[in-house]
Amino acid sequence: MLTTNEIRRQFLDYFHRHDHEIVSSSPLVPRNDPTLLFTNAGMVQFKNVFTGHEHVPYNRAVTSQKCVRAGGKHNDLENVGYTARHHTFFEMLGNFSFGDYFKERAIELAWKLVTEEFGLPRERLLATVYVDDDDAYNLWRKVAGLPEDRILRISGSDNFWAMGDTGPCGPCSEIFYDHGPEVPGGPPGSDDEGDRFIEIWNLVFMQYDQPEPGQKVELPRPSIDTGMGLERIAAVLQGKHDNYDIDLLRGLMEASADLSGVSPDGEYRPSHKVIADHLRATAFLMADGVMPSNEGRGYVLRRIMRRAMRHVHKLGVREPMMHKLVPQLVSAMGDHFTELRRVEALVTETLKMEEGRFQGTLERGLKMLSDETAKLPDGGTLPGEVAFKLYDTYGFPVDLTRDILRGEGMALDEQGFHEAMERQRAAARKAWAGSGEAAWDTVWFDVRDEAGATEFLGYEHDTASAHIEAIVRKGERVGSATAGETVELVTNQTPFYGESGGQVGDTGTIETPTGRGRVTDTQKKVGDLHVHTVVVEQGTLARGESAELAIDGERRSRIRAHHSATHLLHEALRRQLGAHIAQKGSLVAPDRLRFDISQPTPISRDDLMAVEGVVNARIRANTDVAAKVMPKDDAIEAGAVALFGEKYGEEVRVVSMGGQDPGANAPWSMELCGGTHVQRTGDIGFFKITHEEGLAAGVRRIEAVAHQPAEQYVREQENTVREAAAALRATPDGLVERLNQLLDERKRLERDLAETRKKLATAGSGGGVETRDVGGVPFASRVVGEVPPKDLKPMADEMKKKLGTGVVAIAGSWEGKASLVVGVTSDLTNTVDAVQLVRVGSQALGGKGGGGRPDMAQAGGPNPDAGEDAVSAIASALSEAVAA
Repeated sequence: MLTTNEIRRQFLDYFHRHDHEIVSSSPLVPRNDPTLLFTNAGMVQFKNVFTGHEHVPYNRAVTSQKCVRAGGKHNDLENVGYTARHHTFFEMLGNFSFGDYFKERAIELAWKLVTEEFGLPRERLLATVYVDDDDAYNLWRKVAGLPEDRILRISGSDNFWAMGDTGPCGPCSEIFYDHGPEVPGGPPGSDDEGDRFIEIWNLVFMQYDQPEPGQKVELPRPSIDTGMGLERIAAVLQGKHDNYDIDLLRGLMEASADLSGVSPDGEYRPSHKVIADHLRATAFLMADGVMPSNEGRGYVLRRIMRRAMRHVHKLGVREPMMHKLVPQLVSAMGDHFTELRRVEALVTETLKMEEGRFQGTLERGLKMLSDETAKLPDGGTLPGEVAFKLYDTYGFPVDLTRDILRGEGMALDEQGFHEAMERQRAAARKAWAGSGEAAWDTVWFDVRDEAGATEFLGYEHDTASAHIEAIVRKGERVGSATAGETVELVTNQTPFYGESGGQVGDTGTIETPTGRGRVTDTQKKVGDLHVHTVVVEQGTLARGESAELAIDGERRSRIRAHHSATHLLHEALRRQLGAHIAQKGSLVAPDRLRFDISQPTPISRDDLMAVEGVVNARIRANTDVAAKVMPKDDAIEAGAVALFGEKYGEEVRVVSMGGQDPGANAPWSMELCGGTHVQRTGDIGFFKITHEEGLAAGVRRIEAVAHQPAEQYVREQENTVREAAAALRATPDGLVERLNQLLDERKRLERDLAETRKKLATAGSGGGVETRDVGGVPFASRVVGEVPPKDLKPMADEMKKKLGTGVVAIAGSWEGKASLVVGVTSDLTNTVDAVQLVRVGSQALGGKGGGGRPDMAQAGGPNPDAGEDAVSAIASALSEAVAA
């Protein structure tokens, strides 16, 4: 029996033998499609190839694409665990033809794979075609020899695929596997549901273009896009009716069972299925740069994690468990998806931390939900307001509420929940607003198609002669721009670096025979088009003119220093904190750098100082910084660090620095990077970490300065120390000692002041203690002026001692608010309760209650002038208590 890993390998090798380029899976975070939350199909990374906006050096490809369907339009989250074939994470096997072969070859390749390579019985296979696709129908008869009763014509969207309302589209042909008459279920296209016929492969014949909705014209170079779910075909080949019984997922379920002590079959099988599936989604999303958070993709990830954690709780486990399953996942899938090995520690620590945090939320939410469902009849509906309160007050995800209700045969008032949600966050709702990447605006595709890619000369040159290829004003192409206008301008070549990889774009000047402009920013559009934002300062800039371009050299030198310092910082962090450190984001600017990393806990001061010391040591060594272009696979094999989730071409630029230590087989720092860097590490000058903070769960941010800004930062810090020392009449070297002296003096004065306030409790008339008999109980009261609330209790203790037996009350004010303390001697607490008395007094102060013990209670209120009223109210309440 083939394992899942062997099936994947066999699929890729088969198409590679048939002249298909094996293309690595693209990240789960789409880089070229702002309409998608996650990559959900194999064709996503080729979308711009199909539309003609991107060109690749091959016309046939094969992939095993990582996919996630959770959140957004395609959301299978809440079905996972309760069906045989729903997943949040799955692999999509696919072969693609970009204007090369078409229907006949696609059908031939598919048929030979499933029958000859995979060995599926021909009599168990049938195909569907679009209702009017006679070509496909005849080809299935000709190529596969399928009889007419095993080729089904189906109309509707199930057998016609479109990229959107406009763009490429075409009919589909699906291959189904027949489990036999002993399994219930009707054929494809029927209303008879069941699992007898299982779709295993979808072939899309992309032969039309839709210039407008409803219009179809033949494409000049039709293409092929296919998709086969790895888990589905593995289930068929391994003789399973449930995807979760294939070797890969069954292994995760059994590991979950071993840790929980609960069988992977029977009543709790859905929980083990959820845990296995959601663990995969969690690990792969984190490997591609998504971290749990409260918005966007991070919020979807947190929902996935918490749904799995709820099922861990359902198994009876009360300690974090999911992180213990990570080694099993890495062992099962890490050979093909090597990124799992790189992030194993990060995934483990983040899961452990998130599960620990969620435990309290889960316990509280489950109790409240249990209390509410107990009020409902069998099959009842939970009010939407209750579900929203669980979500809003307790942080209990609504999908968990829905999941639990489903298990108890109950429903959720969905409309009521959404109405409550809208009322609460109408202004802030943004579940997904897209990536906002203006880089893919249509105008820039048109410009690049005409002008081609911009040749970047900035690695070697600060100036260049160029030719103006296009001028764009407010999204529209124009022929020229005059003084006072701001436009976006494209040249055939440029020394200006376009913002990417965290490095900001260059600024500088542009001059032509007819005008001059100031370049205020440079951006990269559609991958390799450098777009200069230009303020025309004099004359006219026109398309077709020659131009002299010059960057701001001093600004660039500071950017170079900060970018190279970022590489040294990255490597120093990896060596100091561990290999789980991965870049999550960065900013490289002329005045500072910002570096976000995967790190589940705060970085200690000692670690930060050690990292800073290592970076400065590498700077002082003044070793060469080298850049080399090489094949991506060779670079990764040599040890170059790549950013998780980033899409690279087949050729990459590798930047090495920091020298090569004795015995090492690679430079100290080696990263895939397209940015600009110093020539030697000594050019960085000096490096200083200025700040470290948590950005999100599992993500820390480090801010630092280098080069001249680092010197300026140190000077400013020195000036601050000198000014502070002068103000405290100390030398800079003696500043800490002087501060400690002042702190000790302050503590002594605070103690003396507290003692003085205690003595005031026994002061005479004129605001002193007033003692009277209330129903036979001595009652001592005092209204004091500005006294901190924390000092009232010691004063009350002192009054109780002097009184011997009875009740004391002290009302005071502090910073515009009232405070109140009531004390009862121990011999009276059986009949008089200080808490009840202080609550009565609190109402007189405008407060809402109070708390404490029967012998001492405290309260407050917004009215500082009502102390006498509070004391009177307490006396009345005491009289009633004694009389009772």
